[in-house]
Amino acid sequence: MEQVRLNKYLARCGVCSRREADRLIERGEVTVDGRVGVTGQTVSGAEEIRVRGKLLEGAQETHVLAFYKPTGITCTERDPHAERVINDMISYPVRLTYAGRLDRDSEGLLLLTNDGDLIQAVSRGANRHEKEYLVRVDRKITDVFLQKMASGIYLRDLDATTRECRVQKTGAYTFRIVLTQGLNRQIRRMCGACGFQVRSLKRIRVMNILLGDLKPGQYREVVGEELAKLYADCGRKGT
Repeated sequence: MEQVRLNKYLARCGVCSRREADRLIERGEVTVDGRVGVTGQTVSGAEEIRVRGKLLEGAQETHVLAFYKPTGITCTERDPHAERVINDMISYPVRLTYAGRLDRDSEGLLLLTNDGDLIQAVSRGANRHEKEYLVRVDRKITDVFLQKMASGIYLRDLDATTRECRVQKTGAYTFRIVLTQGLNRQIRRMCGACGFQVRSLKRIRVMNILLGDLKPGQYREVVGEELAKLYADCGRKGT
């Protein structure tokens, strides 16, 4: 049988991402055949593997959803301080986690999946996967603003400079932007550094997956060639 790292196996089973699996393992919350699992351990899946005492049933079929996250929804599964979270918006028979968050005040495309490896591949900024947004700001857009946004901006509070990106004016107060990194509230911070404030922000694409004609709160399953291309662009094969 194929041997895989314990954290990867947990991700395949839809428990969590590999990073979160590492934390579970480090806290001693994962057992393999009755013994506490260790970081770097490999398993075949034939073992009795438990997470917080609950027996895993093995790797699950992969599910990927394209979900239209409305504004006001927090990208978290459980948060006592959030008014509404993702789980309040969607009911699905398989436990899903988001791949690449959107802040509470933003809307648009959010990928949901039970594939922890896919979550990691989509979310990692180092992979330079494209994400496209439509943005409205509070001032008329100038050529200087567009040039600054496209060439990269130093964000003092993050001590980071944004990568060069594609920016296109779509109206007096609106523009389209394609990013290949995912710094916290990046577009809002970039606009702020240029003296602009974001009035609305919608993500319309993640890699090859489009928001399309989905309405806020709606979702669709990603299948067929669309799913195959997503996995191929992540350098992986679907399961």
